[in-house]
Amino acid sequence: MTAAIFGLLGPELTKAERDFFRAADPWGFILFARNVESPEQLRRLTGDLREAVGRDAIITIDQEGGRVQRMRAPHWAEWQPPLEDAERGAEAMRLRYRLIGQELRAVGLDSNCAPTLDIASDATHPFLQNRCLGRNVDDIAARGRAVAEGLLDAGVVPIMKHMPGHGRAVTDSHHETPVVTTPHAELSQTDFAAFRALNDLPMGMSAHIRFADLDQAPATASARMIGVIRDEIGFDGLLMTDDISMNGLQGSIGERSAASIAAGIDLILHCHGHMSEMEEVVANAGAMTADARRRADRALGFRRPPDTVPAAELLARYRALGGQVAWAQA
Repeated sequence: MTAAIFGLLGPELTKAERDFFRAADPWGFILFARNVESPEQLRRLTGDLREAVGRDAIITIDQEGGRVQRMRAPHWAEWQPPLEDAERGAEAMRLRYRLIGQELRAVGLDSNCAPTLDIASDATHPFLQNRCLGRNVDDIAARGRAVAEGLLDAGVVPIMKHMPGHGRAVTDSHHETPVVTTPHAELSQTDFAAFRALNDLPMGMSAHIRFADLDQAPATASARMIGVIRDEIGFDGLLMTDDISMNGLQGSIGERSAASIAAGIDLILHCHGHMSEMEEVVANAGAMTADARRRADRALGFRRPPDTVPAAELLARYRALGGQVAWAQA
């Protein structure tokens, strides 16, 4: 089994993609807006992806709400950005993500790239700021726990991001490598502490950020920073990269993949679906290690039967707490 999570190009699985996934056998898949058209189409696609690898592979998506949600109206709900909604408190966030989780499970998705545990500040780059859950460790820890519990209640495995903390970045890691100069001691009490509070969660995603007080390499490709995640934060869950194609990392896709695995990452996330790049990932990421397989098996154990509480009941409770959503039942 390749140490990878792959995307694909469109709303239908092509024969070439099917053949490639069958041979490469990635651990899981990720979907984006380009893959999403309707509930019926999405259920067919998730089924086809699992059929291609011959097992009940995990399939994830970024369904945070606000700007970053891949499933949208008219078939799915339209949510406020997380930072705006988070001020309603932990219970509102639990209900919000339980509803999101129900929408995901209904179309065959069983993971979500949330909660975002980065600490927002006025300096946080706009690509991330309103995707955060708060501006201090205590709020983020409580709301992040609620997000995770809501997803798990709906049978969806949460992936916390971006470890060990992206909130201090003033540039966008999609385009360049952000450099954080905050001293290690301060990071340990703030950015890292938010993840430490949820270090029991099954999955996490790394940040393509350089922490100058700790290492010259971005966290994704830094054995020192993976050590911080494992030892200081205490996370022994399944650790995947952020999209390996982002320009926060340097070198070819193959070089990035190899460096990340060498640093201690469990899985390479490749999102774009370009075949030649995925072939580079396969060649350089290799098979999952024994530790990665152990962590992956534990993560899969968090998948529960889908939620049976009616969405209308959850929605009424959410709105009673001031939650605002343009609801659309698929």
